[in-house]
Amino acid sequence: MTTPFARNGDVKIAYETFGPSDGEPLLLIMGLTFQMLWWPDGFCDQLAERGFTVARFDNRDAGLSTHFTSPASGTVRTLLGRQRGPAYRMNDMVTDATAVLDALGWDSAHLLGESLGATIAQMVAIRNPDRVRSLVSAMAGGTGGAIGNLRNVKIGTLLRLARKKYDDTREGGVQRLIDTYTIMCSTGHPVDEEWVRVTAEQSWDRDHDPGATHRQLAASRTAGDIRARLRQLRVPTLVIHGEDDPWIRPRAAHAIARAIPGARLVVYPGMGHEFPQHLWATIARDVWEACQSTARRPSPEKAGGRSTPRLV
Repeated sequence: MTTPFARNGDVKIAYETFGPSDGEPLLLIMGLTFQMLWWPDGFCDQLAERGFTVARFDNRDAGLSTHFTSPASGTVRTLLGRQRGPAYRMNDMVTDATAVLDALGWDSAHLLGESLGATIAQMVAIRNPDRVRSLVSAMAGGTGGAIGNLRNVKIGTLLRLARKKYDDTREGGVQRLIDTYTIMCSTGHPVDEEWVRVTAEQSWDRDHDPGATHRQLAASRTAGDIRARLRQLRVPTLVIHGEDDPWIRPRAAHAIARAIPGARLVVYPGMGHEFPQHLWATIARDVWEACQSTARRPSPEKAGGRSTPRLV
């Protein structure tokens, strides 16, 4: 099947859809580095079964979308802002997302963003509130700008990733993707190693650009402190996070939920910086209910047990 593309000026954005053509439109926005393939097909199917028409896409500098050029820079240097000016800015990634909406013929949609994708989704809602029916912010790094968000990063995980060295071969590149994804998972559940390897191999074969991570990371630093603008949002919002997230501290999700009026926060036990298979049905249900809800802030409930999400 031919991959369709949206256009944002000279930039081409690859996308694909799941589910019925007449469902509730839901746009999935992926995080740093990873391609749209890392939205598991099974999770997309769960969302489609709930009644969504699901679209996922490759951010610029990922997968089949347009890539840029720049010298590779270390992750730590990029996080600290010690690199040359960014090849593009977060606003460009935001307009990529709205270009996908345009290509799909969607005047508005529900947005589900993961990690960096969650920040993109928040900024779409800030800049184009008329195009956002509801917002689901998953595993986002925070609201306080580059330095504030850096305080939410678990440095130990960053150092584990930075210390690993790989051969400049397909095997080395695939193993880098496998290790990066696996390190981000909760240790409280088994990882589907076969799916991770197959997805890593497919990702490498679609694209292997060593500088893309640092260009996206540099762009993320241009988002700035968006707390004041989040407080002005008037869109039904669900904020989700993994209790076992090895990358971003849960306090980042708490800050986002406090900033957005009426936002509901769910912290899932047994979830890392990922959407684990044992929670697909639960998360799909919560996303559907958030999209259908008109309530601004439900009464807090206390959850118990390892398989029950915590509502805050």
